[in-house]
Amino acid sequence: MDLWHRLKANDSARRTLVLLIVCFILFLIRNILSLVLLTFILTYLIVRGVEGIHSVIKIPKKIIVIAVYLLIVIFLYFSITVYVPKMFNQTIKMIEEVFSFYQRVNSDNRLFEWISANVNFQDIKQQLTTGAKVIFNTITSIGSMGLTFFMSFMLSFFFIIEKEWVTDFGRAFYNSKIGVFSQDVGYLGRKFVNTFGVVIEAQFIIALVNTLLTTIGLYLMKFPQEQLLSLALMIFILSLIPVAGVIISCIPLSLIAYTDGGVQNIVYILIMIAVIHGIESYILNPKLMSSKTDLPVFYVFVILMFSEKFFGVWGLIIGIPVFVFLLDLLEVKTEHKKHGLPQIVPPKEEVNK
Repeated sequence: MDLWHRLKANDSARRTLVLLIVCFILFLIRNILSLVLLTFILTYLIVRGVEGIHSVIKIPKKIIVIAVYLLIVIFLYFSITVYVPKMFNQTIKMIEEVFSFYQRVNSDNRLFEWISANVNFQDIKQQLTTGAKVIFNTITSIGSMGLTFFMSFMLSFFFIIEKEWVTDFGRAFYNSKIGVFSQDVGYLGRKFVNTFGVVIEAQFIIALVNTLLTTIGLYLMKFPQEQLLSLALMIFILSLIPVAGVIISCIPLSLIAYTDGGVQNIVYILIMIAVIHGIESYILNPKLMSSKTDLPVFYVFVILMFSEKFFGVWGLIIGIPVFVFLLDLLEVKTEHKKHGLPQIVPPKEEVNK
């Protein structure tokens, strides 16, 4: 009992134990972890959107929530029935055009002659085409992914529509026999929302801005309009991955740019991505993210590698937010001081004079 009383009095040790218990519970339900994460992300983003709309239009929040979900349902319906098949056809056509270009390239070019001799383009084309079919079939089929999204969508709707009731119900545990445990879970939950949620929201907004600016840039560069829809989806998905997504997106964009306009288009693509990345780094990130998320690129890549190993594809999106959450719990200060030009300090003799 004496150990229990000392543990109750020590906030850090008690909350660490509660965090380990929560992590163990998440490990036990790892099969539905995608459902939990997707529900949280959808709920957080829609709540933030509803609050933003409510601050401008003074109507009841429940009406806004119902309207937002109806718009999402309408958007999903048209996406699945119209845009996904169109996007699939565009992607297959784009792959075929890229490979047909490299097969028609001038045989006098030694680089392409070596590539053609050592690379079986037909096998690569077949694999990419098959991969694209698998991806789009997975998205459009009523499988585990579709069921997970549907369940997350419904859970987030019921949570938001009954937010006050759910909150009051959760607070009722604070005065129960597990009150101490419940209060620590609530503390960790608030920390999680204030760090993980904020970073996810910032990544989502940055991905939207990056996709919009890049798509406009590709349109101005006169990329084939029938490819823009597929490229916009690819850019948005890759933009959800911090830092690495921008670098990864350079490769397919550069290949397509070379196919359409040669080396000159590759230079334009790299300049455009550098400018957009500069806007993200110096305008969007300081506005949307706190100093705690200002991580060195080295750490970002290390975190992404480890999180992808442990969480799979989800790790590329949630790796940085989870790491920032742990930094916040440990109260690690990560403010980065930019060093300017060295200051000339006068000798003590001159100061005394």
